[in-house]
Amino acid sequence: MSLHPLTAISPLDGRYRESLSSLSDYFSEFALIRYRVHVEVEYLIALAPVVKYTIPAPVKRKLRQWVLTFSMEDAERVKTLERTTRHDVKAVEYLIKEKLDGWNLSAIREWVHFGLTSQDVNNTAIPLAWKDAVEQAYLPALLNLRNHLYAMAQDFAEVPMLARTHGQPASPTRLGKEILVFVERLEQQIQLFSYIPFMGKFGGATGNFNAHAVAFPRTNWSTFANQYLAESGLERQQVTTQIEHYDTLAAHFDAIKRINTILIDFCRDVWTYISLEYFRQKTKAGEVGSSAMPHKVNPIDFENAEGNLGIANALWEHLSAKLPISRLQRDLTDSTVLRNLGVPMAHTILAIQNMERGLDKLVLDPEAIAADLNRNWAVVAEAIQTILRRESYPEPYEALKALTRGKKEIKAKDLQAFVKKLRVPEPVKKEIMAITPFNYTGLSPWKSVAKPTKKVRSSKA
Repeated sequence: MSLHPLTAISPLDGRYRESLSSLSDYFSEFALIRYRVHVEVEYLIALAPVVKYTIPAPVKRKLRQWVLTFSMEDAERVKTLERTTRHDVKAVEYLIKEKLDGWNLSAIREWVHFGLTSQDVNNTAIPLAWKDAVEQAYLPALLNLRNHLYAMAQDFAEVPMLARTHGQPASPTRLGKEILVFVERLEQQIQLFSYIPFMGKFGGATGNFNAHAVAFPRTNWSTFANQYLAESGLERQQVTTQIEHYDTLAAHFDAIKRINTILIDFCRDVWTYISLEYFRQKTKAGEVGSSAMPHKVNPIDFENAEGNLGIANALWEHLSAKLPISRLQRDLTDSTVLRNLGVPMAHTILAIQNMERGLDKLVLDPEAIAADLNRNWAVVAEAIQTILRRESYPEPYEALKALTRGKKEIKAKDLQAFVKKLRVPEPVKKEIMAITPFNYTGLSPWKSVAKPTKKVRSSKA
């Protein structure tokens, strides 16, 4: 059966393919081959002045242009070669040598992959693909979601809302502030994420430059490798086995997992606000909410996002726990695992897309929010007892507890009657009488939160 969105095993390549196809630029087999070719070509160019062979400027341009226009036909040739070599990186080496032969450049063909092990290529190619995916796909999506939430928080900055702790009515808050909580949490984690470097390994078969050093013992290969990776935007791990440590890569995964956990928390809160009817959802002609109940408008976007974030986090957890572990100087368990980097990233970005879609559907119902506040005047008991404490009133907490705790409903008139009987000065009574669930919302947090940047667009390197 041929591959088709309806026959794909994974929904990422089936049901959700249209939404996620751009990730193929970083995580597909084609992308991996292209990044490997890029690493080998740039190494061939960088090596020339060190070991004294010549690559004329036009040839450099031709090689780099080939990488930029790397075709499906080129990738298929690699797969054909791999059927013989049974080694994917060696097949890339042979493809480059074929190209050089075809361009009458056979004189430099044996400098391709000189002194390298396959992991020098993989542990440069994969971090480069990962870096591009993060910078061009993931971070733009995340930052735009953060900006969307900030704009939403601004829109609802002055909307008073009943807060709930343990699911029970609590001191009122502002809807905008509650959304701003997630803006700050995301901002903090994005900052932490940005401190984690993108790293690669480049040091020969067991990390010691054995082959390089025996052929050119006077060359400082560590300095060469440091500069080579730096020019691609990677930091080089200095003391390694055959493979990179994967510790900083695991740190990236853990950081994304924490961000996803924050997004799950947000999805559940919004889901609850919709169930409380604080938000209603825009409807679209032709859409169906239930196969049996015509009235239903379900919060499916936030539910879909929560589900995909959960799958992503399970995979991020495995990747971050598994990859830093390798027997002695290396085993091959990392290889097949690394091919799955795109899976949790795709689930993560799919979730962000669903959240954006869900946010665009939300319509505030101020009447529902106001009605909830009016049903819960007991929440101003905190304010009253605090002012009474200030006035040295005897046992104010206990007095308010007796009035309000466990009562089905406390109305404004109940509190007013209570205040009128208090033995406090009239100005204090007036001060207390002015407190309502609508104005007992505390301080505004806006001065402490940075304004977001404009919409972030994804880019291609």
